[in-house]
Amino acid sequence: MRGLPLARTALFSLFTLVSAAASGKRNYEADKFYVLEHDVRHASLGAVSRALGVEVVDRAGELPNHWLVRAPKAPGELGARAEERDAVVDTYERLRARSRESALSTRDEEARTGAAIKYLARQIPRQRVKRAPALIRQPKPSEEDARAVALRLGINDPLFPAQWHLLNEESAEHSMNVIPVWEMGYTGKGVISSLVDDGLDYTSEDLKDNFDADDSYNFNDHEPLPTPKLYDDTHGTRCAGQIAAGKNNICGMGIAYNSKVAGVRILSGEISDVDEAAALNYGFQNVSIYSCSWGPPDNGMVMEGPDYLINKAVLHGINAGRGGKGSIFVFASGNGAGSGDQCNFDGYTNSIYSVTVSAIDHKGLRPYYSEACTANMIAAYSSGSGKSITTTDKGKNKCASTHGGTSAAAPNAVGVFALALEARPDLTWRDIQHLCVENARVVGPEEDWITTATGRKYSSKFGYGALDGLRYVQAAREWKLVKPQARLQTRTVVIEGGRMNPIGNFSGGEVIGVGGVTSTISMKFDQLQDANFEKLEHIVVRVWIDHTRRGDVEVELSSPNGIRSVLAEKRRSDSATTGYPGWRFMTVVHWGEDVVGDWSLRVFDQASPDHNGTFLGWDMVFWGSVIDASKAVLYEVSHEAPILPPQEETQPLPPTTATNTKTHPKPTAYLSSEHPGSSTAAAAPASTSAAVEEAAGTVPQSSPSPSQASSQIAAIIHSLQSKLILGIILVVAGSIVVAVIFWRRAASKPSPYIALPEEGNVQMSGRRSRAPTGGDDSDDDADEHTGLRSDMYQQPGFHSGFLDDEDEHEYPPSAGRVSPSYRDERSAPEGI
Repeated sequence: MRGLPLARTALFSLFTLVSAAASGKRNYEADKFYVLEHDVRHASLGAVSRALGVEVVDRAGELPNHWLVRAPKAPGELGARAEERDAVVDTYERLRARSRESALSTRDEEARTGAAIKYLARQIPRQRVKRAPALIRQPKPSEEDARAVALRLGINDPLFPAQWHLLNEESAEHSMNVIPVWEMGYTGKGVISSLVDDGLDYTSEDLKDNFDADDSYNFNDHEPLPTPKLYDDTHGTRCAGQIAAGKNNICGMGIAYNSKVAGVRILSGEISDVDEAAALNYGFQNVSIYSCSWGPPDNGMVMEGPDYLINKAVLHGINAGRGGKGSIFVFASGNGAGSGDQCNFDGYTNSIYSVTVSAIDHKGLRPYYSEACTANMIAAYSSGSGKSITTTDKGKNKCASTHGGTSAAAPNAVGVFALALEARPDLTWRDIQHLCVENARVVGPEEDWITTATGRKYSSKFGYGALDGLRYVQAAREWKLVKPQARLQTRTVVIEGGRMNPIGNFSGGEVIGVGGVTSTISMKFDQLQDANFEKLEHIVVRVWIDHTRRGDVEVELSSPNGIRSVLAEKRRSDSATTGYPGWRFMTVVHWGEDVVGDWSLRVFDQASPDHNGTFLGWDMVFWGSVIDASKAVLYEVSHEAPILPPQEETQPLPPTTATNTKTHPKPTAYLSSEHPGSSTAAAAPASTSAAVEEAAGTVPQSSPSPSQASSQIAAIIHSLQSKLILGIILVVAGSIVVAVIFWRRAASKPSPYIALPEEGNVQMSGRRSRAPTGGDDSDDDADEHTGLRSDMYQQPGFHSGFLDDEDEHEYPPSAGRVSPSYRDERSAPEGI
């Protein structure tokens, strides 16, 4: 009989391989897609999916225990993007409520199923915007000095003399200054950068030898190669040429011309959060740098950032990418300055995990489009003052001479980072940021700069200055790696009973009068010691502000040393009435500053008679380096809504003192006045390939995380203790009975000890519980170790054979069991 399980296993592995190979494009018109995070401790993935009435499609990128699932749309829902009521979400909410009301140790299957869903979200595709500005005319440059350099270095690329960002003959100090780095022997060899963009033309003679197919994927069409198909799919190829165009006789050269580039296509259509999350982790063990020249619209009207799933993917790359050194995410600051936009209203650029890059032109000036904000870290050269960037274009031998915007600034920075990583492969993602802060070059007008508490110069337009390739790489060679990251969160200050519920409704708060509202948080030395916090890097400020016109609001943070971070200036085009529902601003202005003392946040508006608002609350998170590296802990993203007051933290926050004071002067002289008129495959094949290997038994199963392991051990110990105590009670009771019987001189034997049946302790037993079928939407960790059953779906249009019957396998699954990958097609491929 042993041959039957082996045959079933082999057949199952074969079917997994076939189904994984069949992964295709998501049909959002016919199906509703969701991502669920599954906690295997409470119920199996099969039980969860049946309870929700969904089909498991695939793993959600590289995120452990996250799964893409789907449900067919009803005939009346076809073509609709999002319904008022969603049966899956309704079921999820019901199950979660049940899990909160019922003790999980009971036999309540619905409660256990609800507890097994940590997170669930509907996937709605949306469009990201490329950050290339309008075309400008480019005059013919002088070629004399460039020709001499080309002769000395053996450069035959015909457009090298036009690449002023490599060698600026008019203003020698305004270039990326990488030619001396080439002469040192660093050309990016061994480093891979991923262009998360609109595709990459790997047939280009400039890029074909440096193209990395293994770490490339097309998430718009769910195909292996990032082929640019649309007429305007030129953006990613041009950015790739800036980094890795080869040293040959085609067009020009890349800054790291011996490095490799992968292409991950997401910008050629709408994309869901799960696919975007997978894109930002794609190939994250091989890829060092992700070049992202895109984001929400730069029209000065939008305040948008990544959702929970994308934030979690970014953090996963930071914690696990490059073998734990962390993925390096480089984002263009945005091209909306002409529309009054600022990069602190973009949740990608104001992330602590991003190197945010603004633009500087060939004369050392800020281009009209480059957005300013306190999240800007550095500036890199790009178009402006009549010149653009010359690079590779889509086509076998095509070149571009009109590339620009912060879209071009970001990949220029990526090229320099690739050179530095060749020189120092052990640099972590935070070392890359420290090197930016400490080695950038001050440029532009003197009035753009302030002196920080550490004596460095900072500009919201240029960050800490222009990125200089030679200075950066030389510093990287001698750099001492930073200690692990530390985090210190303050308590949330609630102002005048301010409240915000989960759907964004405000109440309470202090009216923003003529002088604005100022609130203060006091930080003590003991708090830093308790948090193992040594040196400051980033500050994240979260605010709750209700206002009838969001663009009228201005926010500034003042440090104990009097250094100001202007987090938000007025935006003339922003007429939103939704206010700031727990929006997070970020500043790098206070890098290295002492945290101890009073930090004040001032909120004010334009005192318009037609618009008004209230300040309801705020808090801060200080990020930096630890004192004791052995006590460092990794941060985990929370998916809880930013309600006010926030839900109680799992660990007590350090005490803080907070005061609210009104101020009457309204300084606005520092505000910018240069604006016109005013101041995932959800499972990518790389992930699918890994899952296929696991299903085939060719790679070991991943181990549970330390937190999961400790929870499981604690639960087992608790169960054993309960059984031991019960056993002792029964033994004592039995002894008493025996004594009584002997006292009565009875001849009968004592009653034997009877253990509790397994199903009386379902959570810790060796059986799986069955959850009722239904349309429930859950939010839990999908586990890679979950067993699968073959009879999961009998609905028309859904394929079966993906979830093993729970009665036939151990739960939790034994070591070595792996979960397969899933396909997205509704019917089996031909020939199966």
